[in-house]
Amino acid sequence: MSNPSRILTREQAAARSAVLRSAGCGIVFTNGCFDILHPGHVHVLSRAAALGDVLFVGVNTDDSVRRLKGTGRPVQNLEARASVLASIRYVDYVVPFSEDTPLELVAALRPHIIVKGGDYSRDEVAGGELADSVVIVPLLHGHSTTGLIRR
Repeated sequence: MSNPSRILTREQAAARSAVLRSAGCGIVFTNGCFDILHPGHVHVLSRAAALGDVLFVGVNTDDSVRRLKGTGRPVQNLEARASVLASIRYVDYVVPFSEDTPLELVAALRPHIIVKGGDYSRDEVAGGELADSVVIVPLLHGHSTTGLIRR
């Protein structure tokens, strides 16, 4: 079962990130809807965690997912998605956000590195200019939420 103390509000996450940053920790951030968690997600999360000391994962709220993905999504509500993410050993903190992009969350967390899956290019990564670097992780072919839903 997930640890609820690993699911933070934006304000809690910003405060935690500031303390960790001042302690010299490398802060890594990634985000997504994480509607139906699959091996592709776990691949990106594990690669992201390996790049620093602490991994913050932004997760879109239900309303945000609906705006981005359409009606019928999310398949799982925010509580379920955040709980599953918080149970993954690579993930230190989960932070819900309601905007269509995580730009405001990135500005609050000030991560050193932002990680996205290979379906993004560096110039498409929201907040990329606010981090020291952006890392694009190649996708695991055959693993996508949209593909799973279609099947």
